[in-house]
Amino acid sequence: MARKTSKLKIIPLGGLQEIGKNMTVIEYKDEIIIIDCGLSFPEDEMLGIDIVIPDITYLIKNREKIKGLVLTHGHEDHIGAIPYVLKKLDIPIYGANLAIGLLEIKLKEHRISTNSLNVVNPGSKIKLGNFEVEFVRVTHSIPDACALAITTGVGTIFHTGDFKVDYTPIDGQVMDLHRIAELGSKGVLLMMGESTNVERPGYTLSESNVGHTLDEIFSEATSRILIATFASNVHRLQQIINAAYKNGRKVTTSGRSMVNVVNVARNLGYLNIPENTFIELKDINKYQDHELVIMTTGSQGEPLSALTRMASQEHRQIEIKKGDLVIFSAHPIPGNEKLVSRVINQLFERGANVIYESISDIHVSGHACQEELKLMHRLVKPKFFIPVHGEYRHLKQHMELAKKLGMPEENVFMLSNGCVFELDKDQGKIVSKIPSGNILVDGLGVGDVGNIVLRDRKHLSEDGLMVVVVSMSKDTGRVVSGPDIISRGFVYVRESEDLMDGAREVIKKSLETCENKNMREWSYLKNTIKDELRNYLYEKTKRNPMILPIIMEV
Repeated sequence: MARKTSKLKIIPLGGLQEIGKNMTVIEYKDEIIIIDCGLSFPEDEMLGIDIVIPDITYLIKNREKIKGLVLTHGHEDHIGAIPYVLKKLDIPIYGANLAIGLLEIKLKEHRISTNSLNVVNPGSKIKLGNFEVEFVRVTHSIPDACALAITTGVGTIFHTGDFKVDYTPIDGQVMDLHRIAELGSKGVLLMMGESTNVERPGYTLSESNVGHTLDEIFSEATSRILIATFASNVHRLQQIINAAYKNGRKVTTSGRSMVNVVNVARNLGYLNIPENTFIELKDINKYQDHELVIMTTGSQGEPLSALTRMASQEHRQIEIKKGDLVIFSAHPIPGNEKLVSRVINQLFERGANVIYESISDIHVSGHACQEELKLMHRLVKPKFFIPVHGEYRHLKQHMELAKKLGMPEENVFMLSNGCVFELDKDQGKIVSKIPSGNILVDGLGVGDVGNIVLRDRKHLSEDGLMVVVVSMSKDTGRVVSGPDIISRGFVYVRESEDLMDGAREVIKKSLETCENKNMREWSYLKNTIKDELRNYLYEKTKRNPMILPIIMEV
């Protein structure tokens, strides 16, 4: 029987030194609970990759210890990887109503049973083995966001989740600062605090500020209004609907995720849509332009999103026309600036008027700035602190902020994904590393594209491909026909006849050399062709295409 340890282990599998892919393992007395299970979007060099999810090798090896997965809220970077994880692990999931509702849609799309989903109301507690988990209401850009207070035999861990301090939230559900202060006065051993906006001084503006701006824009607009925002920002959707109703406009949706979220939020009572305000997209031609508001996906310039397809005239139902007012009610995620800029330019070219964040106050963040983070630290008063949810610079600056508030340097810990952090009542330390990293999802393939395939894709994208086909006699080993050369993405063969003739000569000579040495091993022949041809092509073009020799025996 395994020796039970009284120490607490914190093992981040994602969300540290990166944005997105949030996932943390907490282990105590041979039992595990998991906080969140999100995805992130591919970086530029991840050619052809759709999404990135955490490596759960450790969880698969320890599957019998897992008591459950608890969710802080329903954003993609916190729930997006769950369908892929459930294909490997059968575990119960606990979250607030909207997070579970959004997750249900995902699981149905992946044809996964939704029997393991459990709704927990903010303010409630659940018992998972040796852990007691309390869901504490916080404010964020999606309803029902929660911090988690996890009670263990060693002490209480407080995970802030994503939050900002909004005293005038759209749904009237204020952050439970009173309960957070209560937990702090009872004693919190460790706080894990989100760091996304730690670089910004001051306070994050209230979501209600956006409502006033939208009201003004809608009241002055005389044309059709298209507004792009994150589908999961239900508070923003509510404000768009309120502004439309106030100004006598009908509202519709475009984009799969927007349609799904509106349906779920409406059914669960998170979206209040006045009677006769919502219409189907197919019915927009029955109304005048000044009567319409279209809520659409595409605020990040995603290539397949509804707004991007409208901008490039590829949308089946909506064509951008002169005078349309397009509003970007979202901030570009780092790395998406070029995509967003391209779509804005295309919209202007089509004759639309475009309002985006840099010229109007039509977006506020859902994450806490420095003063709100300070408030959280002062209320929770943790003994130890781990900054989470951010790139290295965010974590480092949050660490410095904690030290400025008086926390001893030896009580603040910078972790990276895969670190095993052990904690007792007196001290904490990193004791080991476990496998962690990126699992790449490309189409239906999960994890079948790795670094070698990405390297090949990069090579192909930069220098192209050359295929060399040679037929050789099975008996004599002599060349019967060829070499034939096929070029893709390297040079246009018809305009490079001299280069191709020279390449054929190089291949013939290398094969003659092999023949004279009586070398008939295929791998040797292929490598010889590759080496000789690579040297020749680099000398002539200063480029290195991928070379694929194909040898056929006849």
